[in-house]
Amino acid sequence: MKPMQEMESLALAIADAARTSFRTLFENGERYYYCTLYTTGEGHAPSLSAWSWEALEREAARQGEESGAPEATIAEFIKWSYADSPYCSYGDENFGGVKQLFMERPSIWELEEDEGNREFDMRLKAMELAMKMLDDQGVFTLNQPRESICVLVEVMPPDKINTEIALRLNHADSPAMQAWLAEAAE
Repeated sequence: MKPMQEMESLALAIADAARTSFRTLFENGERYYYCTLYTTGEGHAPSLSAWSWEALEREAARQGEESGAPEATIAEFIKWSYADSPYCSYGDENFGGVKQLFMERPSIWELEEDEGNREFDMRLKAMELAMKMLDDQGVFTLNQPRESICVLVEVMPPDKINTEIALRLNHADSPAMQAWLAEAAE
């Protein structure tokens, strides 16, 4: 299979898993402002995370009770954190096939540097294409207007590539994107 076909095939598998997970998550009727597929610098199979305004309020209140810190301060700190979201790794059970496909791919760390970089880039491009497919299908408008949500593909720990991908997946002048750029961009 040619590299472009491999990337598109991987993107389709990611999109199928993510579509199922996001649609199930969105059944709760909350208003989302952040949806991401994230991976590590090792290029592991992606996981999903999301934040809604309602979840942010609940989590800030919960952490505020535990720590005694003001809820507004906590909310500001966790607002864009994939890991602090109660929806971190949501629907992970839907990603079994994706994880298998990633495990069947060459290990990035066993490849020569240039080949490893190409493999990592291909995986990120597949994730980005998957999110673009879901966006084109209207998945991110199920509970909120599209301009109210920031759709991302992120590498953790944060990397400047996250901002480049975010700018391709979102309208730069949308309120959600402007907030993310001001508060969280690398």
